[in-house]
Amino acid sequence: MKKILIIEDDLAIGNLMKMAFELNQFSYELSVTGQDALQKILSYQPHIIILDLGLPDLDGTEIIKKVRSWSKTPIIVVSARDDETDKIEALDLGADDYITKPFSIDELLARIRVALRRVDEIQPASNLFTNGPLTINFLSQDVCVNEHEIYLTPNEYLLLEVLSRNVGKVLTHNFLLKSIWQDALDTDIPNLRVFMATLRKKLEIADSPLIQTHIRVGYRMIHY
Repeated sequence: MKKILIIEDDLAIGNLMKMAFELNQFSYELSVTGQDALQKILSYQPHIIILDLGLPDLDGTEIIKKVRSWSKTPIIVVSARDDETDKIEALDLGADDYITKPFSIDELLARIRVALRRVDEIQPASNLFTNGPLTINFLSQDVCVNEHEIYLTPNEYLLLEVLSRNVGKVLTHNFLLKSIWQDALDTDIPNLRVFMATLRKKLEIADSPLIQTHIRVGYRMIHY
């Protein structure tokens, strides 16, 4: 049974999540403070963390920093902070996803399933990646969509590889820029958008969109 740690000081929202997780056969623990949450992450060892940023003792971003210093456990932020800068900061620090309150329980459960599948399917030693119609051979850098090989420029391929190695995870503009050009600046975001547009054009033969845009935040490869 998958274990979820809820870090949420609003008991009404915490109880709503607990009922949903019981119905979907998840095990769970609830922390209402950041310090208690950090202890439970070590003792309970959850498969996924649901994190509110506005905690009474620690800002949620501090928890993301601490957890990411030693763990890759998926973190889904569920917060009332709806400003893009808050989303970008949390995602840049290592959060896997960001949902703004008020939220749909069905959406939260869907995001949890995606994050858990991504963890279950990680195969570090494998050179072959498959996601729906997309197949990538990381060794030869061959890319096929619906069994048709497509040609990508070096930058397009790097973008696709980073997205595929983080399938289901929202990647910020800054993260993508630094992954491709280490000395990139925020002013390079228009160039990133151009490369992303040409990459998507080449992926259009897929039955369904492979890359989702998060306006003013970044991009996510959809998990099939």
